[in-house]
Amino acid sequence: MMGKFCQGVSSKRHALSAIPDLKDRIPKLEPRRRRADPSNPIPVPDTPALPPRPDLSTLTFKTPSRRILSPADHELFLSSPTFQLVLAFVFGLSESVVDTAISSANESELSEPVKAVLSILDEAEALCRDSPPNDQGGSRFGNKVFRTFLDKIKQHAEQWHQALGLKDPTVVAEVSTYLNQSFGNRSRIDYGSGHELNFIMWLLCLYQLSIIQCDDFPSLVLRIFNRYLEVMRLVQSTYYLEPAGSHGVWGLDDYQFLPFLFGSSQLLHHPFITPRSIHQELTIEEFGDDFLYLGQVAFVNSTKTVKGLRWHSPMLDDISSAKNWSKIEGGMKRMFVSEVLRKLPVMQHFLFGSLIPATEGMSEQDASGAANEEDEEEAGEVEVFDDKDGVRHVHQPVGWGDCCGIKVPSSIAAAEEMRKRGVGGEHLRRIPFD
Repeated sequence: MMGKFCQGVSSKRHALSAIPDLKDRIPKLEPRRRRADPSNPIPVPDTPALPPRPDLSTLTFKTPSRRILSPADHELFLSSPTFQLVLAFVFGLSESVVDTAISSANESELSEPVKAVLSILDEAEALCRDSPPNDQGGSRFGNKVFRTFLDKIKQHAEQWHQALGLKDPTVVAEVSTYLNQSFGNRSRIDYGSGHELNFIMWLLCLYQLSIIQCDDFPSLVLRIFNRYLEVMRLVQSTYYLEPAGSHGVWGLDDYQFLPFLFGSSQLLHHPFITPRSIHQELTIEEFGDDFLYLGQVAFVNSTKTVKGLRWHSPMLDDISSAKNWSKIEGGMKRMFVSEVLRKLPVMQHFLFGSLIPATEGMSEQDASGAANEEDEEEAGEVEVFDDKDGVRHVHQPVGWGDCCGIKVPSSIAAAEEMRKRGVGGEHLRRIPFD
């Protein structure tokens, strides 16, 4: 009996010894390492130093004109001191508002020139309200009363600039051109990042004339540019301005670019508002008035007929996955250079005068026979360059080529027409599989 027991124990031991020891064969479980974010081969552009202001006694003031009339002209501009001047001014404005909310700009601390510019924008808004659109029978294309509004802007330009201390008619003629061209195109009834850039160039002219000082830079963004956005949103929604060269949902925004650059600087080191916060309605509602980025997202949401950034603004949705605001700010600087300054379809409309000079060797508008933007007749032919090969061609009044974006009504027009019919508002339609 005892022998059988011992044999059983021995067989069990033998069976156990036959089981292989897998301890060293099973790989150790280790936490997955986070993949490094893919690096962008394009470096973030540096901010050049602002050059000294020009000696005004050496300048011959003149009405600004187009000088980028060929790809060669564009290349000359990109290597010119004026390119560095524009970059220094725009990036300088952006860096002046790092970690700074709009509410931090106190009224009592504003300089007199800043207050004068704000007063001009207030009057521009009043002119818009005094020029209501006519009934277009539900059409979503640009309303022609917009031209009346622009005519009123031009009529008030001289007195506005006199209020800024400019008395010389030649100086007023040069500087006011940038302001007149910052509300949209009179012929095409459209608006885009080039018109937004004209407004910033107007401020640059005031800086070159020593009306605006470097200490005013935060106020230029937080108060003046923010007020300009408010006015333009009213103008866009009143006259159904068409997006200039819009890429539709595949673009960053139908109209604006700089709110995203300046706004990402404002949020650069924010303790709790992250890039993903643009999807949180409560965050947008609470902080949209304090940060340009959030305010522009709120406006974009309000002008769409479907709900959800990933459906109507996939680029904004994609950017929101960035790890921090520093990534977004760097990306916006790259985009300003690549999608605005380096884009011939945008920069062919850029205006040069004595305060923002063209470089030697660039074409002359008069000598080339190129039409002035303000002289384009309604539904007239417009010579442009496409974005791919820089080839000059003519847009006929019957439509637009893919080179500059298909001529389409704005999403603002669609949303406004829905509201007039009692549709939309808080009840935006969702995509069925959302």
